[in-house]
Amino acid sequence: MAVDRSHRFARKTGRKTLVSKNPYLSLLVKLYKFLARRTGSKFNKIVLRRLIQTRSNKIAVSISRIANAMKDRKAGKIAVVVGSVVNDERLLDVPALTVVALKFSESVRARIVKAGGKALTFDQFALIRPRGNNTFLLKGVVKARTVYKHFGRAPGLPGSTARPYVRAQGRKFEQARTFANTK
Repeated sequence: MAVDRSHRFARKTGRKTLVSKNPYLSLLVKLYKFLARRTGSKFNKIVLRRLIQTRSNKIAVSISRIANAMKDRKAGKIAVVVGSVVNDERLLDVPALTVVALKFSESVRARIVKAGGKALTFDQFALIRPRGNNTFLLKGVVKARTVYKHFGRAPGLPGSTARPYVRAQGRKFEQARTFANTK
């Protein structure tokens, strides 16, 4: 029986430390590293892992998505988003929610407070619920970025739905060469 000495297939991927130079984020990582170690809470470990992730993985979540997720069976729970919360004009009335996030847009913060809810930061939340119990952890859709529309089988091939990279849209772009007048 062979022995795998190269460890080529046993590599662990993913970030271990924070790369960002943001001082607030580094303090949060320090806090949640402590909480994850001392409380043994799975919630704190997940939040720590998401805090360390890249910025493109901390997708913004709309207030309508949060309101929809917190409807009915999750009454009284706190919505937690490791990322930013943005406004959605299509949502006419915001319910009274308690939301924890890294960032809030000004319009969303005003709408939450006006509805009788609370917009908390992670350091405020750590004082209220250090173990993260009775919460609902939400995440934005990672594949919602426009760049994912370009991935896949090459544009123009059969069965491809990938969007081509073009300079512009119009009559003169993405044209096939024609040999109509060659004699």
